[in-house]
Amino acid sequence: MSDQPSGSVDEEKRATLRRFAALGAVAPLARLADTDAQSDARDAIAGYLSTTPGAHFSKIRDDLSLGTGETQHHLRRLVEAGAIESFRDGEYRRYVPARRFSRFERTALGYLRRETPRGMLIALLRDPDATASALADGLGVSRPTVSKYAKELEGAGLLDRTDGYAVVRPETVLTLLVRHADSFGEDAVALAGEADSLVRYDPR
Repeated sequence: MSDQPSGSVDEEKRATLRRFAALGAVAPLARLADTDAQSDARDAIAGYLSTTPGAHFSKIRDDLSLGTGETQHHLRRLVEAGAIESFRDGEYRRYVPARRFSRFERTALGYLRRETPRGMLIALLRDPDATASALADGLGVSRPTVSKYAKELEGAGLLDRTDGYAVVRPETVLTLLVRHADSFGEDAVALAGEADSLVRYDPR
C-alpha cells in the first residue's frame, strides 16, 4: 500500500487534469452541463488529444489517471458533442480532435503510435534508400519483423514497395511527426530537429 496520503493523490490528479484542460482547443465543445470535476476531466481529455492525437483508450485513461468507467463516459460524451472522433485501428480504438485530420492522417497516426512502424517510417524519412536489412539493424528487430510491418504499411497506404521502400506522402507523415514530436518520443523529437533538411527531398 502506498504511504502517500489520498488527498495528495487527488490533488496530483486534479493538477494533471487542469494542465491538459488548459491545452484543450475544443474545450468550449467539451464543457457540458456537469459538475466542475467532470468538466475538468472532460476538458483534460480534449486537451490531451490535441497534443497526443491517435491515442487509444488505455493510454488516455492511464496518462490522465482516470478510471475506466470515467474515461468511457467522458469519451462518449465528447464524441456525442462533436468535439472528438474515434476510429478503429486493429484491436485499438483511437481518438483525435474532430475535423482536424484526414483519413490518411488518421491512418498514419495509428501506425506512428506503434514503436516499430514509427521507427521504420522515421528511418525511411531520413534515408529513402534504406533496405529492409538496414532497417532491421537500426531498429534492433528481425528482418521478418520489418517485412511484416512493411506489408502492413503498404496495405494501409503509407508505404510503396514497388522499388525498395518509399514513404507515401512523406511531407504529411513528417509534419505529423514534427507537430506532435513530444508525444511520440525521443526518436521523433530528434527527427524534428532535422525537419528543415528532410522536407525538401522527393523520393519519387
